[in-house]
Order: sequence, then structure tokens, then C-alpha cells
Amino acid sequence: MERKIRVFQIGCGKMSKYTMRYVYEHGAEIVGAVDVNPNLIGQDIASVIDCADKKVIIDNADNLEALLEDTKPDIAIVTTMSLLNDVKDILLTCAKMGVNAITTCEEAFFASNSNINVYKDIDAMAKATNCTIVGSGYQDFAWGNLVALMAGTTHKITKIKGSSSYNVEDYGIALAKAHGAGLSLEEFEKEVAASDNISTEEREKQIKEGTFIPSYMWNVVGWLADKLKLHITAINQKCVPLTDEEDLTSSTLKMTIKKGDATGMSAIVTATTQENIEIEAECIGKVYNKDEFDKNEWSIIGEPNTTITINRPQTVELTCANIVNRLTDVINAKPGFISTSKLKEATYPVKDLNEYVK
Repeated sequence: MERKIRVFQIGCGKMSKYTMRYVYEHGAEIVGAVDVNPNLIGQDIASVIDCADKKVIIDNADNLEALLEDTKPDIAIVTTMSLLNDVKDILLTCAKMGVNAITTCEEAFFASNSNINVYKDIDAMAKATNCTIVGSGYQDFAWGNLVALMAGTTHKITKIKGSSSYNVEDYGIALAKAHGAGLSLEEFEKEVAASDNISTEEREKQIKEGTFIPSYMWNVVGWLADKLKLHITAINQKCVPLTDEEDLTSSTLKMTIKKGDATGMSAIVTATTQENIEIEAECIGKVYNKDEFDKNEWSIIGEPNTTITINRPQTVELTCANIVNRLTDVINAKPGFISTSKLKEATYPVKDLNEYVK
């Protein structure tokens, strides 16, 4: 492509500060942006990026379809919510308008195993208009391709075990609430944990109806099984509240989380497969105290045993860099709602992004 890639930013919160800057620094351009926050609407995107004016004004998200028609972007970056039901209208609008989209929505990473009908709707619309929808981000690297590369250097695997922790303060209010941060233990049990106390049959029913609430690792386990050509025979998840011994102040939630209330949660997903390889994956998302930090650790158990630990990964920046580095992969991909398990690993663009468009 001889011209710059035209990017539309949907959601101008904490993550977009990086995605938009990275877009410009990799030789592409932002042609439009929307948000729902009245304090952002009407501002130049420079107020988010912290740079000189870009002459791109943040508009109301209600005007998305008209703005996509007017700006004609090559691709949209969606950095809003974590669950597919919360971003389905945005993704369907992008698909309807024939605009490729990549989203940080964690459920979109492998949506077909948690919200099948919405997944199919978006997939069908994208195929009809010849565009591609993809979920990506930190998990694409740290919980997905990193593990697949480890598996590729292993003779025999009996179990894959992973654990990753992150500070929900870094990602915005939607993610913090999705982890139950700020709830009392009674509220957590009712609003978060209760959804896991169901039979396999009831969970399958919820998945078909689009009412199941997956933890982030639910979709990661599905992604790993797909990437490694494993066939899941059973899968379960359990969400457990986490607490702290002191009161913690959350700037994201704008509240003080009292000692003994939920600072977030640990979600553990376990799966068995026809190939007799067990997958166990845990994500720990919470409001950190002063001594805590991000950590990502995965083990391949078999021959040989291998463990990789990454302490203090810059998960926000890694998420946003992965999204921007994937832009051309999405543009070049076949139409539909595609998992990155079907794409090559993200690569670092040494040239401007437009030079990678087929």
C-alpha cells in the first residue's frame, strides 16, 4: 500500500493513549475517534496522547456508523470492554460497514467457545462485507504464542499450566468491575462466583444463549487447544475473590476498598483433552498493594519440564504494541471473525505499516 494506513480509534481511555501513539510512530494515521465519556467528547485526541494537536476530534460513540462511512478507515482499533456482549454492537457496526477491526476485548480472543451465536453473527457479517474482526492483545503473546512456542520444543506433554497476574488499575473501570474489585465477599459470591456453580449442561446452555460470563483464561484455554490441535473433552472454571490485609485506594473505581473486601479475583480454568494433555490456566486480576507486581509464568510438564517466568511485564504497553503490530495481519487476513490461533505470530514492523499490506 503506497499511502498511510487509516485507523479509527474506538474507545479513548487508558489503552488508547498508547495505541494511538504507536499508530503514528509506525507510520499510520488516526482518521477518527469516538468515546462515551462526555469529558472526552469534543477534545482533540492529542489530549489523550499528550502531544501536539492532531486535528482529530473525539466524537460521540453513538455516531460511529456515520463516522466510519465518512472517514473510510482501513481498520478500527477497539479498546473498550472485556466481554463480547458489551462490544458486539461496535464489532457488528464495523463489520456492517466493511471495516476491519481489532479489539482488546478478552473474550474476542477466542469467542467461539463462550458466546457462539454472537460469534457467528459477527463472523457472518464480516464475511458478507469482506472484512476481518480479530481479538488480540497481551494474551496473544504471553498466554498464547509464548506457550505454543514452548510446546514446539517439547518431546512429550502431559500438562500445560499457567498463571498471570495484573493490576486492574492499569486497564480502566470496565476491567476492574469485571474482576469484582470493590465488592464485598457476599456481593462477589452473588455477582461473580455464582455463575460458576452450575452443571456442564447449564453452562453449555448459557454459551448458546450468550449469557455465560467467561474468565479471560476460558478463552485462552480454547485458543491454546485450537493452536495445538487439541480436542477439549471437558472444561471448567472457578472464580475466587482476593482480599488484602489493609484498605486499598482505587483511582480507577474512585473508592477505597475496605480490608477484607474483594480487591479482584483469581480465575482458574481447567480442561482435559482427547490427547490426554491437561490445561490449567489462572489469571489473577486485582487492585495491587504497594508490594505487588505483574507476573506471567507458564510451565510445560512432560519431557522435558520447562518453566518460563516474566516478572514485571509492562502489560499495558505490550497489549497495545501487539494490537498495533497486528494491524496489517488483520488487513491481510481472510474475511470473518478470526482467532489469532489461525494467524502467524505477531512480528515487529521495522518499516512503516503500510509496506506490509498485501
